[in-house]
Amino acid sequence: MRVIILEGNPVNGGVMRIEHIAMYVNHLEEARDFFVTYLNGHANEGYHNVKTGFRSYFIRFGDGARLEIMNKPDMVDQNKELNRTGYAHIAFSAGSKERVDELTARLKRNGFEVVSGPRITGDGYYESCIIAVEGNQIEITV
Repeated sequence: MRVIILEGNPVNGGVMRIEHIAMYVNHLEEARDFFVTYLNGHANEGYHNVKTGFRSYFIRFGDGARLEIMNKPDMVDQNKELNRTGYAHIAFSAGSKERVDELTARLKRNGFEVVSGPRITGDGYYESCIIAVEGNQIEITV
């Protein structure tokens, strides 16, 4: 692995932050509804490029973080093994252990697979992980 160290601060001394994260999905409205219903996201009206068939929604969360969910014709949907390279999960803060427990129980009752927790991890986080949105892992933490 090659590591490059740059001198100075990014963007004229400013602090870098993640502006948004994007994920392709097969069922755009179902994915939007999951993030709005269970994770208190707020979706925009959506975008549709009629020439390419590309469609997307930006979903905003309480602290300003945004998730872009996207769809386009002829996508390849590969198996999403839990132990794989690439992005592992998206984590959402519920604010308290009780809210982690409540949301995890609600998701389980509604048919989502809980793959771990709620539990205290070896590094001290209280979390649970579920499989949702077309096989992708969602972490719920304090």
